[in-house]
Amino acid sequence: MQELYYCDICGKSFAGDLNPHKHIQSKEKPYHCDICGKSFSLNHHLAKHKLIHTGGRPYHCDICGKSFSLSDVLIKHKRVHTGEKPYVCDICGKSFSQNHTLISHKHIHTGEKPYHCDVCEKSFSLKGNLTTHKHIHAGKKP
Repeated sequence: MQELYYCDICGKSFAGDLNPHKHIQSKEKPYHCDICGKSFSLNHHLAKHKLIHTGGRPYHCDICGKSFSLSDVLIKHKRVHTGEKPYVCDICGKSFSQNHTLISHKHIHTGEKPYHCDVCEKSFSLKGNLTTHKHIHAGKKP
C-alpha cells in the first residue's frame, strides 16, 4: 500500500510524491524550457509547452479540423463555431468570447487610454483603434 502525504497548506492528501504539489503551492518553477527559458511548476506543463517549439499539434477541432498545440487554445477556438461568449461586461452587459477582450473593452467605461501612438502621442481605449489610426501616418486610408 502506498504511503499518503498531506499538504500543510491546503490539507489535501496524495498517494505517492507530494513534491509536484508543493511546487504549485510555493509558486516555485523549477522546470525550464531549454529553447525559450519559460519556467513551469510541473514537468508535464513544460512538456506541453515544448509542443509550441516542435510544431506538435495534437489537439484538433472536430468542426473545422484546425490543429492546436495546447488544449486551452482549442477550447477558445471552438467558441468561434459555437458563438459562446462567457465573459460579460458588468457595466453594459456586452459579451465576449475571451477574457482579454472584455478587459480591453472595460477601458471604454473607465476612460483609460493605454494605447499610445508613437508618432503623434494620441491615445486610445482600444488597441484596434490605435491600429486604424496608424494608417493615417502611413498614408493609407483607415
